[in-house]
Amino acid sequence: MRKLLLASLAVLSAISSPAFGQSTAPVEADAVFLDYVFSTGERLPEVKIHYTTLGTPKRDARGDISNAVMILHGTGGTGHQFFQPQFAGELFGPGQVLDTSKYFIILPDNIGHGKSSKPSDGMRMAFPKYDYSDMIATQHALVTKTLGIKKLKLILGTSMGCMHAFMWGSRYPEAVEKLAPFACLPVEIAGQNRMWRKLSMDAIKADPTWNAGNYTAPPMSGLRTAATLSLIAGANPLALQAQYPTRQAAEAFTDEAFARVVTRNDANDSIYQLDSSRNYNPWQSLEAIKAPTLWINSADDFINPANYGITELAIKRLPKTKFILIPASPETKGHGTHSWAKFWKDELAALLAQ
Repeated sequence: MRKLLLASLAVLSAISSPAFGQSTAPVEADAVFLDYVFSTGERLPEVKIHYTTLGTPKRDARGDISNAVMILHGTGGTGHQFFQPQFAGELFGPGQVLDTSKYFIILPDNIGHGKSSKPSDGMRMAFPKYDYSDMIATQHALVTKTLGIKKLKLILGTSMGCMHAFMWGSRYPEAVEKLAPFACLPVEIAGQNRMWRKLSMDAIKADPTWNAGNYTAPPMSGLRTAATLSLIAGANPLALQAQYPTRQAAEAFTDEAFARVVTRNDANDSIYQLDSSRNYNPWQSLEAIKAPTLWINSADDFINPANYGITELAIKRLPKTKFILIPASPETKGHGTHSWAKFWKDELAALLAQ
């Protein structure tokens, strides 16, 4: 049993208001949990979870917060990724689906990511080998202990956050009203999905500069291979062919995209992030999910292909779930379609209106 003791809750700063019509600036804070025991049995004196909030909590007649929405990022991301215009500009403004004058939005950085506790803080490869169960345990502690929320109105999760949403639905069924998992499958990370992750991790570890995690300069050879695999895994081939129809255009885009992602994350952090999915497998507990659920994947998703037959089997066991497969087009974004709200915001509005 994890010992999750709140040590402190400190408002760190208010970040500048993004261009989606926010009337008040988002607020960043840290929750620190003392003597945290990981699923592996390893422990740390404290684990810090950084998070950002938008909007103001509202309370019902019993005094409980009734308008809280948590949005969960993908592997290698942070809560701040949701400030991008294709997400925030479609959802958070006045009159939009997640209008921040109506909802209290919570954007955590998961363990191993962003400004939360992670290997690159100093422990490197001695950092405890966290997994998704540690991530959702600290999310739950953040929501219930730090913020005092008994029940979330909605969890929306993209990619890794999608998998976390499925885990929440079965492990904490009384703590969330509705679920919106986008871009994942509720099965063990295996086959091609595990392979590209393992190839990425192995590439970093095979770089002599990595030095068992004790590098003095980034292991660029390994990071280049990992970045290459990530670009291919996240792409929509149909859109790339339409948007970059010549060799020159394709190579120019490749160079720009590669430069943007190759050193985005620390090498040790990347290994941990990719490996944290190793124990994910909600398949045996799907019937425990009682919340109305909007599950959306895209047909151009290399990471979660549409022809596995998994969704058809899962839906039979999820009677309160609506599954939508977004067709591939020159406008969709491959795996990243999950963060382009124009493709699914009307369905999300319908879920919230139920």
